[in-house]
Amino acid sequence: MVRRDKRSVSIPPELASAIDMAAADAGTTFSAWLSTAADHRLRIEAGRRAVAAWELEQGQLTPAELADGARRAGRLLGRRAPPRA
Repeated sequence: MVRRDKRSVSIPPELASAIDMAAADAGTTFSAWLSTAADHRLRIEAGRRAVAAWELEQGQLTPAELADGARRAGRLLGRRAPPRA
């Protein structure tokens, strides 16, 4: 069995309701949905820190590099590519 820490958090009622609905739509529990969302946010923040560290060493990403990265991410996420400027 996976070990879990039980925590008590305070959130606005409208946010709790929105999470309840999102969890039900996903077929999961409030806790599981919130854990997944928190994990996702932590991964995004880690990625941002990694890019910032890379840019400190290599220099800022160019607009072309950023656009290429956005296209690649879109393909990985199954999104249609926006038209090129």
